[in-house]
Amino acid sequence: MPLLVTPRLHLRRFRPEDAPVLAAYRSVPDVARYQGWSAPVGEEEARLLVRQFAAGDPEAPGWFQYAVEERATGALVGDVGVRLDENGMQADLGFTLAPAAQGRGYATEAVRAVLGDLFGRRGLHRVSAECDARNHASARLLERVGFRREGLRPAYTWLKGEWTDDVLYGLLAEWWRDGGGD
Repeated sequence: MPLLVTPRLHLRRFRPEDAPVLAAYRSVPDVARYQGWSAPVGEEEARLLVRQFAAGDPEAPGWFQYAVEERATGALVGDVGVRLDENGMQADLGFTLAPAAQGRGYATEAVRAVLGDLFGRRGLHRVSAECDARNHASARLLERVGFRREGLRPAYTWLKGEWTDDVLYGLLAEWWRDGGGD
């Protein structure tokens, strides 16, 4: 049963059968490049992740990972993560899409659905995101859905043997209502 539905996607809980697909797309070096994990992701690791993701509660503080499923085929094409703050009024957002699904607007569609739920039904005040400054595709997506660039932290994160610059983004509920969700 989907938690969120868009014209082309279901955002749902992870299921055990998702582990091989999760392992496959998270093992692609270009997918893992700007993420906190390293490729390859083994199937046992993916099975553990899927169990953790499936046990999460989207309404509770902490991380919840939505599985992004293509409605037409039922194929898992990525995931969107939300870390709800203890105060229940703000969250952090992240997303990952399988290479075959990139460039088709799926990530934008999925992120908009999650933001619509967070700001609409759940009444959050703010959602934040950050990305590696070299990850231009993610930065463009965040800006496309209404996030504003709030800052740059030079050489802030030690990741995969190098210092990386982090770009900080924020989106307030009022900005979303004023056109970010279109």
